[in-house]
Amino acid sequence: MPAKTSTRERYTIRRQVFKLLGAGFDIYNHDGVSIGYCKQKAFKLREDIRICTNKSCTEELLLISARSIVDFGASYDVRLPTGETIGSFRRRGLKSMLRDSWGVFDPAGTEIARITEDSGALAVLRRLHEGLAAFIPQKHGLKLVSGEEIATYRTHFNLFVYRLGISVHDEHESLDDLMILAAGCLLAAIEGRQG
Repeated sequence: MPAKTSTRERYTIRRQVFKLLGAGFDIYNHDGVSIGYCKQKAFKLREDIRICTNKSCTEELLLISARSIVDFGASYDVRLPTGETIGSFRRRGLKSMLRDSWGVFDPAGTEIARITEDSGALAVLRRLHEGLAAFIPQKHGLKLVSGEEIATYRTHFNLFVYRLGISVHDEHESLDDLMILAAGCLLAAIEGRQG
């Protein structure tokens, strides 16, 4: 029997309510202390998401950018401020119509993990009506291609503020915490529009 994993919520990403252009997300650690800020630029032809140490964005931690302007199966590169690519995410176009599905790739372009929405039936219900999405929070699982669970991304029920909790399962060295956090910010920015 497999050992039970610890699933303490390590990060919380919360959408700013009164942001006029683009989207802004506050990032908190497990103690509720602000550790960063994520901003999604408005009016960009290519998706541009920046993760910074604070709201003034004087120090960037990561840049997430789309490779192309319009692509249903879009790929997003994750870079450090030095320009070094630490990985990428690719949305599985047709699979994501009914149930969100993403591939996670290392810097060499090898798929190392997958992010999948919890249930096909619940995913369809969420997409039927925006109001249902508020009452059926999304849940995504991050698993290595070997099947090992790494993290869970779960929206919290709230009619007014989008909030995503990230639980990391035990300690592991197979996926960098920055990639786990980047996936959360990408889900909040892209998938968070659905509900």
